[in-house]
Amino acid sequence: MFKFVVRRLLQTIPVLFGVTILVFSLMHLTPGNPAHIIAGESAPQETVNQIEERLGLNDPLPVQYLDFLRDVVTFDFGNSWRTSLPVVDEIEPRFWITFELALYSTILSVFIGLFAGIISAVRHYTLSDIVIMIIALFGLSMPNFWLGLMLMRYISIDLGWLPATGWGSPEQVILPVITLGTAGAAIIARMTRSSMLDVITQDYIRTARAKGLKERVVVYRHALKNALIPVVTVVGLQFGAFLGGAVLTESVFAINGMGRLVIERIRARDFPVVQACVLIIALIFVFVNLLVDISYKFLNKRIDLD
Repeated sequence: MFKFVVRRLLQTIPVLFGVTILVFSLMHLTPGNPAHIIAGESAPQETVNQIEERLGLNDPLPVQYLDFLRDVVTFDFGNSWRTSLPVVDEIEPRFWITFELALYSTILSVFIGLFAGIISAVRHYTLSDIVIMIIALFGLSMPNFWLGLMLMRYISIDLGWLPATGWGSPEQVILPVITLGTAGAAIIARMTRSSMLDVITQDYIRTARAKGLKERVVVYRHALKNALIPVVTVVGLQFGAFLGGAVLTESVFAINGMGRLVIERIRARDFPVVQACVLIIALIFVFVNLLVDISYKFLNKRIDLD
């Protein structure tokens, strides 16, 4: 296990290195001069030149990249070009909001998806199976922004049950989490059903039933545990997708999360903030996938990670 973790951590180095190159290149290929944006359209050329010199924009790109890489290694992302505040201070409060939104959405997806998938697999080809799969297909087909607007329209405005915007109180959390987690629940339900159907036809499941074990024990102790491996993989990928793709949900419900921060700073050409946000998301995504791989060992002890 230790060797596996060390090997996977070493494997993440070239991945993160590639992410830094990609982020740095894309941001600098974007049209527009950040110095002009910071100084303002009516600023004299001398002011623009001074800003370019201060930010190091006149240096060759390899030099700028090495400076950027040095700051990343030391976790010093510098100051925002837009507000002059430390990038870490800009990101931290927004990051935790997006992290909570992604975490709660993942928990909701797993809870509903597993429950629906198990029922659908155990009662396969029955009316309940068909209804669950139709609902799952509907949930998978709905765009997040449309579902969010519909929930806001009927639950918040017409019925007045929950607030339409903001983040912080439990009432404000419900609708954004449902909006972001619905598609994830549908994917997990379909994956759980498929994996369970594959497992419950195996010989060891027939043997367990032939021994006279209760159906509940056969399903939850023998079938579900082995069927969870592909589901856990999907859950890990979804958490990363929620973290990086929550911008639409945050925009609909006016949540000041990291997704909205990224969009705002891309428009402002605030490179340090955007680069730091992308790198943080990439780091978490890599870490979550490492946890997913380690969890395989706990679900099936016969898997040799080393």
